[in-house]
Amino acid sequence: MKLKKLFTFALLAVCLTGLIVACQPGGDRIVIGSKNFTEQNILGELLAQQIERKTNLKVDRRLNLGGTFICLTAIQKGEIDIYPEYTGTAYNAILKLGANSDPKKTRETVESRFKRDFKLLWSKPFGFNNSFAMVIRGEDARRLKLQTLSQAAPQTPKWRAGFGPEFLNREDGFPGLAKHYNLKFTQPPKVMDLGLLYRSLNDKQVDIVAGNTTDGLLSTLDLTVLQDDKRYFPPYEAAAVVRQETLQKHPELKDVLDQLGGLISDKTMQELNFRVDGKKEDIKAVVRDFLKSR
Repeated sequence: MKLKKLFTFALLAVCLTGLIVACQPGGDRIVIGSKNFTEQNILGELLAQQIERKTNLKVDRRLNLGGTFICLTAIQKGEIDIYPEYTGTAYNAILKLGANSDPKKTRETVESRFKRDFKLLWSKPFGFNNSFAMVIRGEDARRLKLQTLSQAAPQTPKWRAGFGPEFLNREDGFPGLAKHYNLKFTQPPKVMDLGLLYRSLNDKQVDIVAGNTTDGLLSTLDLTVLQDDKRYFPPYEAAAVVRQETLQKHPELKDVLDQLGGLISDKTMQELNFRVDGKKEDIKAVVRDFLKSR
């Protein structure tokens, strides 16, 4: 009886070990991560389905992980193999290199530094640029004749702002923007979940929010994106960031990921976001339809 129990425990240990190993990056399993907003979840699912369609590799999805530095830490620790990132975020928030409005220089710099400093490689850009967008109600823009951030700056002492936690703290977010345009809110900005920003603005709980230029709800609500007339925000081209070790083990992944290069325009990304945020469609189905159409 004791021998039988020992055999059972040994078998269980082997099974558990196999399960743990299977859930780790490496081997024939690729782990995809993403940040915690709709567009990132769409891009993470896009990467997962592309790999499943084009290779025999298994894919684990760890989407909606959190902000930029949570994803960066996860990929550096080997907890994920790939996640979508933006060149401007990498240049300014991660590498802390300051402002730069040249897309080519930004992309080349982050590719070089990520490879050198983090052993992370970038795929070809997906094709769209998703910058931060300072958004107000359309009725306010018309009433006050506001089109640019410079024109809006004198109004900020009267306005209530709503920002996501990352925008509020990142140097390429609110701190730098406030200095650049002399924004002076009387009340501290409200820290809000990204999914609530536009609804709160539309319901007049806040007067200005920091969204993204490819957000799906921008095309359906009466909202106005204020022009960044002093060119504060850098280019934010989206692409996949991959562990160098993962590509060494699975070199076929480079071509598979690069096949997504240039496939998504700003308008297309906004439409995909709207299908999820506005129409409440399933992300997997939205991505599946997109890949079939290509």
